[in-house]
Amino acid sequence: MLYEPKWDAMMSRTRNRPLVRGLISTRGAAVFAILAGLAGTAALYYGVNPTVSFLGALNIVLYAGAYTPLKRVSVVNTWIGAIVGGIPPLMGWAAAAGQSATHGDWKELLLGEQNFGGWLLAGLLFAWQFPHFMSLSWPIREEYKNAGYKMLCWVNPARNGRVALRYSLLFFPICIGLCYAGITEWSFAVASAPVNIWLVKEAVRFWKLEGHKGSARGLFWASVWHLPVVMILAMVEKKGMWQRVWKAAIGQPDLDEDEEDWLEEDEEEAVLSSKHVKPETRAAAIALPPR
Repeated sequence: MLYEPKWDAMMSRTRNRPLVRGLISTRGAAVFAILAGLAGTAALYYGVNPTVSFLGALNIVLYAGAYTPLKRVSVVNTWIGAIVGGIPPLMGWAAAAGQSATHGDWKELLLGEQNFGGWLLAGLLFAWQFPHFMSLSWPIREEYKNAGYKMLCWVNPARNGRVALRYSLLFFPICIGLCYAGITEWSFAVASAPVNIWLVKEAVRFWKLEGHKGSARGLFWASVWHLPVVMILAMVEKKGMWQRVWKAAIGQPDLDEDEEDWLEEDEEEAVLSSKHVKPETRAAAIALPPR
């Protein structure tokens, strides 16, 4: 908002922002922004882990240092903004992974096959923003143009529709990937298919009509419903969740995979070692009273 009060005043969706209306001073806004950024990244550093703090700081830099200035320079700004939207779920993944990490460095929390699910979740949020924003921006394309913001909705309407469709199609491999990575059950691929098909159907219509005849409105509302539905389905279909719920319901202790492996190894070692113990020694051990 510090960058854009002049141009925000030209658009219906931003003209009521506090800096445009003079409700707060530029200095007050700058002080608040700096304190909030420092406090937020510090809280993540000391309260979560350095990797999550770094990702949070990176998002501030990308949004304020790249996305916002690029809005008046190139349509690439939309892709930078989508990266900003994709980082928060990656932060959540790194925060959760840090609870059981051995070293807790960024390589352990973000790299390797075991973190494939975190990148898929980030990819899901990255892809979602294109059908959502392309349809959202189309009805106010003239306002973007008059304010000097380089958006595909008016710079290249045909490409605007193609981009929305292209990223809508990505949800099928992303949802299948979440199943493959062991984040969800394989039933999630089937359960998420109807809402993915709905989004693609509206994206095809939006692409063919270039936003006209209500196609922008149709894709916008499909995107609004799509994200929460997919995320809720992913939680409901979380890998192994219903097995744990069933065990809890019948009072059976819930052992994680590592604990089960250790128990199996202990049992195997006990069986193997018993084969090398003399029969009379085993009999004497059994006869000993409990301590």
